[in-house]
Amino acid sequence: MQSSSSGLRFLVAESEPPDARRKRRESVGRSSGETYLEILESLAPGSACDRVKPADADGALPAGASLGDYDAVFLSGSPLSLYEETPEVRRALAFMGAVFASGTPSFGSCAGLQLATVAAGGTVRQNRNGPEAGFARRIVPTEAGRGHPLLRGRPASYDAPSIHTDEVETLPEGSTLLALNRSTVVQAAEIRHDGGTFWGVQYHPEIGLDEVTGALRRQADDLVEAGLALSRREVEDQADVVEALHRQPTRRDLAWRLGLDDQVTDEANRQAEIRNFLGMLARKLNPGPD
Repeated sequence: MQSSSSGLRFLVAESEPPDARRKRRESVGRSSGETYLEILESLAPGSACDRVKPADADGALPAGASLGDYDAVFLSGSPLSLYEETPEVRRALAFMGAVFASGTPSFGSCAGLQLATVAAGGTVRQNRNGPEAGFARRIVPTEAGRGHPLLRGRPASYDAPSIHTDEVETLPEGSTLLALNRSTVVQAAEIRHDGGTFWGVQYHPEIGLDEVTGALRRQADDLVEAGLALSRREVEDQADVVEALHRQPTRRDLAWRLGLDDQVTDEANRQAEIRNFLGMLARKLNPGPD
């Protein structure tokens, strides 16, 4: 699929506020948008990627560009809470509304899913069950999800990197619920709105285990406050194991300690949804013979 993606033009939309962007770079060396740029360069060599920051006051598209010029838009994670009335949230929602109206296919993870949900008329809330931190466990495709190309290759139950404190409460009209688990109502969905189609997940197929480590350490105090650990030391110990598995992903003892299998430890499996989205684009733009 890598070679078939060459020549595509992508827009990565990063809604992290500047302070969150800085903290993420300090902990893992890249912002959420830069993570997407990195994975797209790897999975779609030969593609052209631009990055925009729609929540920023100066977050305009590159000079002379329009959303219709791109083959796809990718929406990264962000600490923005979409139920808050802030200038950053309003700008991000306006951008997502324009993406739908442009008809450009879009994909998003975590806050990207939440952004598409609210822009299309759905609702987001704080997680009912507290933070889903480190990994989302036992994600189960719905009947619709089992046949949907977004989840092609995923088994009947799987784990994925995840860390979020908000969740989709109600999907908008024109949506299809594709996956869920006991912790979070919506883990994957397709949203059709105003002529556009969005595929999204609440978890993070774009990140590596090093970024899970960074997220745990950045949010250690919040995880202790939520009761997921008794101390920062416990969070650090967990992060140390995840980091060790990142360095040596074939170590079965570390995967066993974390309760993970190859859906997380194998990079190709972990990235399944992004690979599937890119495959859909390639087939759409270069249809084969009937």
